[in-house]
Amino acid sequence: MPRATLYVQTGCPHCAAARAELAARGVTCTEVNVTEHPEAVPELLKLTKGERVLPVIVEGGRVHVAPRGGARF
Repeated sequence: MPRATLYVQTGCPHCAAARAELAARGVTCTEVNVTEHPEAVPELLKLTKGERVLPVIVEGGRVHVAPRGGARF
């Protein structure tokens, strides 16, 4: 089964849509909520090259920044 890491924030509709899309594709996710775990923000900013937008999906070694629209954090 494919695996991904999904970076989200509380109350983000784009994040919920990304979560649902991954689930529909059968992708198992490790979810990192930056609202609850702000210590994850530095790593997230490395992945996004400083862009403060969510959701971010890391899947198969590729980083997808707000693939269908996003929310600033």
